[in-house]
Amino acid sequence: MTRFSLIVATMGRDAELRALFDSIIAQGMPDTEVIIVDQNADARLAPVVADYTGRLQLTRLTRDKPHANAARNMGLSAATGDIVAFPDDDCVLPTGVLAHVARSFEDPALSVLTGPAAAPQGGLGSGRWRAQSGAIDTTNVWTSVIEFNLWLRRDIALELAGFDEQMGPGARFGSAEGNDLVGRAIAAGHSARYDHALRVIHPDKRLSDEAAERAYRYGLGLGFALRRHAPLATALPFYVRPLGGAVLALARGRRAHAAYYWNTWTGRVAGWMG
Repeated sequence: MTRFSLIVATMGRDAELRALFDSIIAQGMPDTEVIIVDQNADARLAPVVADYTGRLQLTRLTRDKPHANAARNMGLSAATGDIVAFPDDDCVLPTGVLAHVARSFEDPALSVLTGPAAAPQGGLGSGRWRAQSGAIDTTNVWTSVIEFNLWLRRDIALELAGFDEQMGPGARFGSAEGNDLVGRAIAAGHSARYDHALRVIHPDKRLSDEAAERAYRYGLGLGFALRRHAPLATALPFYVRPLGGAVLALARGRRAHAAYYWNTWTGRVAGWMG
């Protein structure tokens, strides 16, 4: 039977973490290991851990300095499951997700499995997604991966040394660490597959004030990953679209949208150069 290790880097959230834990319990797979890496400066998680100890196989690790990928890699080093995943602390796992993933990994050739983000209100969110399931390569990894819906065999994740700690929240290149990890897996000869039906629910933050503020940092990460893995013909549309979006938004008087697209474009250019 497949055994999971779910590694959750967390900071600043407790009610959301409870919702995630409840959704894990609802999977009906009690052998699932949950490792939280607590990056809070306070003890806000103490009552959460106390409430779920005994209901989950729960391990709490701590880090003083917030850094998403360093926290994930810390959790990975402590994991014991066959399959590892890295749900965000504001995710919810729909009922049956773990069983779905376990069935997929019955294929011994499969090393990496991904799926899209589902918005809480329904439909897809948090990015541009492929419409069809299938193998992942360097041309389609960019529309196939989000970190909180990324599942790997633990031995493969360890072989790849986990996430690049130059990337992700808390690092200079603030996004696309999942695309990079899957890109490195493909380069090492491992099989990766995108399953359009495999969903994890996550708040959709596109074009919010928060998204506009972080657009440059996220652009840096994607530009860095594109330079590392993408053929030039694949990378080019990722530079044309936001520049066109900025021009169109300005023409329509949507200054906030224009700022978002402009920050995205300038970040991607800087990330490519970086």
